[in-house]
Amino acid sequence: MKTEPAAFVPYANEADVLHVGNLMLENRLDRITLSGDLDLTADRPGLARARLLHRLLGEIVASLEGQALPDALPAPAVKLVDNPFT
Repeated sequence: MKTEPAAFVPYANEADVLHVGNLMLENRLDRITLSGDLDLTADRPGLARARLLHRLLGEIVASLEGQALPDALPAPAVKLVDNPFT
């Protein structure tokens, strides 16, 4: 099981990436993206992963509850670039 860095502050930067099993949490300024998969097995490592995920999600919820939130975020700006491989 991979562990997280010493400090993960939700929505604080565009750099932090945490792994819980094969689940990846990517920190962004306006969102946290979760991707991958995670098996919460009925054993001690599964319990440790579940506790870590529970703590991280609790920190994310607390961060959101401590802010004035808009009804919805605007759609991200999309920028088309030329394909450098053609």
